[in-house]
This record gives sequence, structure tokens and C-alpha cells, in this order.
Amino acid sequence: MLQKINFKITIHAPKETVWSVLWEDTSYRKWTKVFSEGSHAVSDWQEGSKVLFLDGNGHGMFSKIYKKVPHTFMGFEHLGIVKDAIEQPLDEKAKAWSGAKEDYSLTEKNGITHLEVSMDSDKEFENYFKNTFPKALEIVKQLSEKSI
Repeated sequence: MLQKINFKITIHAPKETVWSVLWEDTSYRKWTKVFSEGSHAVSDWQEGSKVLFLDGNGHGMFSKIYKKVPHTFMGFEHLGIVKDAIEQPLDEKAKAWSGAKEDYSLTEKNGITHLEVSMDSDKEFENYFKNTFPKALEIVKQLSEKSI
């Protein structure tokens, strides 16, 4: 059973800067390496497009961008597993979380951006995300504030 977990961080940078840090390849690799060394994404980042979220060995998951509002919202629907850069058929374990959402919302006031991440997680990974996601968002904050 999936449950929603949320993370928030305040960043002293415009939301356009934070958006770029989140989704441009070079900075994306920096903030996601806390999840797995070599983490990267393969996508054209357009609404409706597929995204491959991969580690340095070509393992990870495939998802789709179900909603995108530039500089404001990016929503992913996670669909299945990737092994050796190949999408795998859904097995029972993947079926349990297929359809999980991961949303990034950015709001800005007076040059300060509030980034909120909301995600569906199963019990197995909840503690991992609660420990790791704040570290990743701290890197997003540092990279964003350094680039203005």
C-alpha cells in the first residue's frame, strides 16, 4: 500500500533558477547522486513524455511526465523497472507501486522559492526517502543559491 510523503525547502533564488537546477542534466546528476551514484535521467522533459530514471549501471525505473507547468510544477507517474537500460515487464513487485506519483511544486514570493515534493512510497522505502530526500533538496538549495 502506497502512502504520501512530503518534503519542503525554502530556497533564496527565483523559481526559474530552481527549475533549471532540478531538471538540467549537469545539476540533476549532482543532486540525485545522494540516491545512487551515477543517477541521471533520459527524457525530453515534455508533458506526456517518458523518463528513464537510471543509476550508473543502467538500472532504475521508467515513468511518464503526466503534467508539466514550466517553472511551477513537474509531475511524474512511475510505471515500471529498468534493468541494463531495458524496460522490464511488470512483475508482482512492480505492480504494487506502478502508478505512484512524484510531484515537484515551486512557488515564489519576493525572489524566495518554496519547493515542495510530494510522493507516493511503499513502506519498504519510506525511511530511505525520509532520510535521503532532505539531503538531495539541500543540494538543490545550494546549487540554486550559488547560481544567482
